[in-house]
Amino acid sequence: MKSLTFYFSLLSPWVYMAGPRLHALAAEADARIIYRPIDLLRVFRETGGAPLASLHPSRRAYRAVERRRWAAHLGMPISEQPRHHPVDETHAACTVLAAERADQPVWPLAQAILAGVWVRDLDISDPGTLVDIADEAGYPGRELVAAGESAACRELFERHTREALDQGVFGVPGFIIDGELFFGQDRLDFVRRALDAD
Repeated sequence: MKSLTFYFSLLSPWVYMAGPRLHALAAEADARIIYRPIDLLRVFRETGGAPLASLHPSRRAYRAVERRRWAAHLGMPISEQPRHHPVDETHAACTVLAAERADQPVWPLAQAILAGVWVRDLDISDPGTLVDIADEAGYPGRELVAAGESAACRELFERHTREALDQGVFGVPGFIIDGELFFGQDRLDFVRRALDAD
């Protein structure tokens, strides 16, 4: 069975849009996904990237156009301008890591948190909001958010971020298959080919 390491941020509209397709193609290819939530703003700082709010207005405007185009193409709702973006994603990422450590499925929770940002205009830096999102998605929200406060989850989040930087990841979604990096939700056709290759 092939494996795919998936570096993602819970702040990214492109991860929100990539998630369902990535999981469908991984299921078709019988591939295992290794989840790596990372601190996107730190990755930007260390690799010369820029968060959305600091982009030149023309770049920011075109990003908005692209989000609308892709969301329409994929039939996925998306907010034009989320009220709470960007925020510190540490609580959210650590809640997802707590779910993984409890042997609960990672992606439904991660996708629900992403939709919280990009569809529902929620503040995912707020622990109470995370409890509600997790509960609504069928997880024990209070338990997972509390577990996510542990030093172990915070260290894991830090370790995943350092690993991403060591692997040459500079943005999300990032996918590594057999040591090769693929960047962007619009590269999923290449991800599919890599998973299908012998």
